[in-house]
Amino acid sequence: MDALKIQIPSISENIRIVESFIDNVKEKFNVDDDLYGNIMVAITESVNNAMKHGNKLDKTKNVILSATCDENALTIRVEDQGAGFDYDNLPDPTAPENIDKVGGRGVFLMKHLSDEVRFEDEGRVSEMVFYFS
Repeated sequence: MDALKIQIPSISENIRIVESFIDNVKEKFNVDDDLYGNIMVAITESVNNAMKHGNKLDKTKNVILSATCDENALTIRVEDQGAGFDYDNLPDPTAPENIDKVGGRGVFLMKHLSDEVRFEDEGRVSEMVFYFS
């Protein structure tokens, strides 16, 4: 199985590195344009969460991205070096009391834009699966 992997320090400006990583994934695995938009938003949200909430924007801590592909799906893992989080008890960003809040939409978007989301290692790893139609 082919894989692409990258490790980036937790600095918000590094999101552009994530974008070019996703461009490389699109090219290498021949991802179609419809899926590409979902992947870009979901992975960018995940990396933002990993940098901000996981690694607390500590530039000595890295976020590791890896992408693997088979004939049916593309799987992207985002891993941080933080303390993890309770992914089973997140507030619903669509609830009336949360609609106006600035944060809290990352995991919601990840779940809606990918076909599967799995969390591992107490939330330090998020894995998103995108099926090819």
